[in-house]
Parts: sequence; structure tokens; C-alpha cells
Amino acid sequence: MVHQLVFDSRKIESNDVFIAQKGVAVDGHLFIDKAISLGATTIVCETLPEVKKEGVTFVQVEDANLALAIMAANFYDNPSHKIPLIGITGTNGKTTIASLLYQLFKKAGYKVGLLSTVIIKVDETDFKATHTTPDSVSINKYLNAMIDAGVDYCFMEVSSHGIHQKRIAGLSFAGGIFTNLSHDHLDYHKTLAEYRDVKKQFFDTLPTGAFALTNIDDKNGSFMLQNTKARKKTYALKTVADYKSKIIEKQLSGTLINVAGTEVWTKLIGVFNMYNLTAIIATAELLSLDRLEVLTIVSQLESVSGRFEYVVSNDGVTAIVDYAHTPDALKNVLETINDIRTGNENVLTVVGCGGDRDKLKRPKMAHIATQLSTQVIFTSDNPRTENPETILEEMESGVLPENEQKTVTISNRKQAIKTACKLAKTGDIILIAGKGHENYQEINGVRTHFDDLEEVRNCFNQLKK
Repeated sequence: MVHQLVFDSRKIESNDVFIAQKGVAVDGHLFIDKAISLGATTIVCETLPEVKKEGVTFVQVEDANLALAIMAANFYDNPSHKIPLIGITGTNGKTTIASLLYQLFKKAGYKVGLLSTVIIKVDETDFKATHTTPDSVSINKYLNAMIDAGVDYCFMEVSSHGIHQKRIAGLSFAGGIFTNLSHDHLDYHKTLAEYRDVKKQFFDTLPTGAFALTNIDDKNGSFMLQNTKARKKTYALKTVADYKSKIIEKQLSGTLINVAGTEVWTKLIGVFNMYNLTAIIATAELLSLDRLEVLTIVSQLESVSGRFEYVVSNDGVTAIVDYAHTPDALKNVLETINDIRTGNENVLTVVGCGGDRDKLKRPKMAHIATQLSTQVIFTSDNPRTENPETILEEMESGVLPENEQKTVTISNRKQAIKTACKLAKTGDIILIAGKGHENYQEINGVRTHFDDLEEVRNCFNQLKK
């Protein structure tokens, strides 16, 4: 009798199956002996060891990642076949769409599951998220828990890493959503074309009964639908689409939009969020919810943690915290701010780039920040194992000579936020970009508590004394 499926040899117990994966950093084949010594009775691997221990079953497979995904689905009796599972993929908007769909369907009276970057939810029970798309064993384990809890729908972020590493293989999706495609994860995928093609694989594998919903305003939107067997549906703000919204009025407190002739006020702001909202409305309708009920609930939806959250000081300075960690996302947020402001206010941007991630985006993000802000403070994000100063130098290299006078570099993130608060005058807007929902800072592998929203609130409170 199989106890459990394990791909981390450190977690092996008696009668476990150990799957030896060739990971990006570590090859699981090196730990086969260790797994056997800890009690593994079956080994699934791509390369058989020269010496095979008696009493242990060895199964050779072509692709261990794929084998693990299919085994995990079977081990938990294919839970994705028993619940409508909706996957959201694209560079930006995955977390927002998945989280807001969770909110919407909860408010509509359903039990809902969520697999996201920020958190995993099995109806009302929360679990900590470690990856945008969890490993295939965890996905199926959580989906199985959702079945046991009577969950009606599950919304899941689907990352390019998750697709490429076959973590979603063996899952049956009732629908897929494409948001957009821009520069990200090129440290992993190497080229934008490769990154795009991996995203497309998700739609290629959708079954006939599913829907494929794509942002047709994005130049890659129609590409995603080329080979899908699913029902093709589109959403847009600019072009003709099955689901279209139009922005009527923009304020810092929210946006008035027109959806198929009905005006709806939403607390969300920014053009990018209106795309997200249109995708949410479309998805709810495709899952047979009543449009009027959907639009009523949409007006009640709250912004997702770390996505354009704002706080206003006593003397009228607005600070916005946003998870923007790609050039495209940063541009979206700053254009939204510039679109809403009257023009007399200064925009002070505090921005950093994460370590052990795509280096090519660092000068691009610095360029965007300096082009679209009055003043920019470059600071540390989560340097991880990289030298923070090196990251900052790489960012600074993207600043044009005419924007040099706008910039200052303060490596210490706490001091950088404090400086922005001191420089800001009544009416000014501070954008703190990068970390968003992450309530920690990781330097040389050590995590310490750090919350951008918390820090800016503390600064505002200190300055009013």
C-alpha cells in the first residue's frame, strides 16, 4: 500500500513512492539512496541506478515531472474532474483575477477554492502559498480537500514555470483565462517567444467542454486561441469583443465603467484593473451566473492585498503600495496615477528590483520610474542572495542623463520610504513599488518582517507629531 508520493527525499517515510526529478538547481537522482534508507519502497526515475536495492521497485519514465503530475492526480482520485477548475495565466493580473473571482463567487453564495501567489483557500480555511503554481502533489491534495469541503468552484493562478515544469499536467480545467504578456521571467525562459509559447501550451490542452477567454486587446491574445479545442471567448476595452467594458470616469477612490449598457461603480482603479474586472465579469457569466447579480457584486469588490492599496496622511499625502515588479506593471501603475492626478502634485516613486531574478528588467524599470515620476528613490526590494548594491547599480544604468537629477539611491528600504514621506507635500502621491503583499525582506537568505504599507503608515504617524 502506497503511503504518499514524495519528490523531496528529506520528507520520505515508510512505504512512500519517491519521484526523482531533474530540477533547475538539484537532480533528485542523487538522493535515491537516501530515499530508500528512509523507507521508500518504490522509486520513479528517468535514469535507473547501476545498483538496484532488493525489495525496492524501480520504475523508469521518460519525464519524471509529467509522471509525478499524472500520479498525483490518480493518487487523489482526479479531483479536478469533480469541480469546475478555472486557470488564469499571463504576466500581470493573475492574482487579482483569481482573488476577485474568489470574492465574487463567495458573495454570490458559493463555496469557493483559491490557489494563488498570496494564499491558498479551501472555502474558509487558509493555507500558506509558497509558489504562484504549487507542485502537482499539493495542487491535487488541496483540490481533494476542496471536494471534501463541498467547494463549488476553484480559481487557480497558472504560472509559466508551472506549465513548463508540467505541474498542471493531469488536471482537467473547465476554463482558462489569458490576461496579457510582457517582459518577465526571461531569466528562466530566455526569450519572450519561448515564454509566450509556454503560456499557449495551457490553452492547447484545454478540453472541448471548457472555455478559453482571452484579452483580445493584447497582441498575443488571439495567438493563445489558435489551437485550442475549448470555446473561444474574448474580452477587451478597445476592440470588438464578446465581453467589452468602457471607462466613463476615473478617480483615486474608484472607477465608473459601462458594461454592456449598464453603468457600474467599482472601488478598483487603473486601466489594467478594468481589464481584470472585465475578465471577472466574463468568467462569471461563462459559469452561468446572472449578469445583474454579478454587476451588483462587482461594485462591492475590494482591492487585493498589495495591489494599489493606498493610505492618506493627515496633511493630504497619498501613499500607494503596489506589487509592480515588472516594467509593464510599473508603467501601468504610474500611468494610472498620472491619469488621475490633476497635474500640480508631485509623484514620488520608491522602487527596487528583486535579487536572483531576471536582471534585464532592472534598467527598464528604473527608466520607466524616472520617466513617469517627479522624484525617484531607488532602494532594495528582496535582494535574496545577490549584493543589493549591484542590483541598484544595474537599475541606475537605465536612467537617461536628463532624468539623473530626479534620482536618489537609498539602499535601506525603511529609510527610503521615510525619505519619501519627508519630501512629500500636501497633495503629493508616493508610490511604493515592488514587494506588495510580501511582508518580509530577504537579504542573504535571511527573512525579516517588513511590510511596505505598515512602514508608510508608521512614517505618516511619526510626521504628524
